[in-house]
Amino acid sequence: MKLKAADALIRLALAEDLGARGDVTTEVFVAPDAKLSGRVLAKQAGIVCGVELAAEVFRRVDRSCRAAILRGDGRRVLPGDTVLRLSGGRALLSAERIALNFLQRLSGVATLTAAYCARVKGTRARVYDTRKTLPGWRELDKYAVRCGGGANHRMGLYDAVLLKDNHWAGGRDVARGVRSARRSYPGVVVELEAANLEQARGAIAAGADVILLDNMPRPLLRRAIALIRKRAPKIEIEVSGGVSLSSIRALALLGPDRISVGRLTHSAPALDLSFELDQGP
Repeated sequence: MKLKAADALIRLALAEDLGARGDVTTEVFVAPDAKLSGRVLAKQAGIVCGVELAAEVFRRVDRSCRAAILRGDGRRVLPGDTVLRLSGGRALLSAERIALNFLQRLSGVATLTAAYCARVKGTRARVYDTRKTLPGWRELDKYAVRCGGGANHRMGLYDAVLLKDNHWAGGRDVARGVRSARRSYPGVVVELEAANLEQARGAIAAGADVILLDNMPRPLLRRAIALIRKRAPKIEIEVSGGVSLSSIRALALLGPDRISVGRLTHSAPALDLSFELDQGP
């Protein structure tokens, strides 16, 4: 993990939690010279992500902190496994919640992604994320998706062309728009959304790199995939729209190359982890 991506978020989180006074509880109840040691433990099974980030939070609050990573990013953990071992002063208690906030959220994203990936095993489909990320967290959220075995869709509006339904409504000739995009942004992937067979044919004719079949009923989706495979076998096919753990296997068996899932980043439950001291203050 590139901690530079999290630097601003760490600083914001520390300012938010410590304020101008600092941790008044710890300062009152824990001796200034206390020497503490503790562990970050998994309380449920999952995939951990953000371990180095959590260690960095402890280090920034307590410069004497020593952190040993026992389960790195992308590793599967079981209840009771030690993820991170820490030693330092009383400021470890001040860093605990912030470190866990990062670690639990990112591990939750990685864990949910891994569950989706497991459902498509043995098919040609790969699980992709979307731009439905927490503002400011995009790079971290997408890193967590990779740790869970998923793939990243475009990072933002700047690194791929994706023509969606509202763009179709703009009235511009699609093929002309694709040609313009290729001239203006050479090398950028051009993806066109299709809500019906007519739009799928138009996307093929326009020369899309990827065709996105969004919210199509299953019978229509099957026909659209067959159409694209027959007419333009080199075009990648992406399926999206309300994809759940219970539905993704059936979608994958239809033969798309990609299945994009917004809930990987907008609805992933946090993985349950805790920080426990080995000895009291």
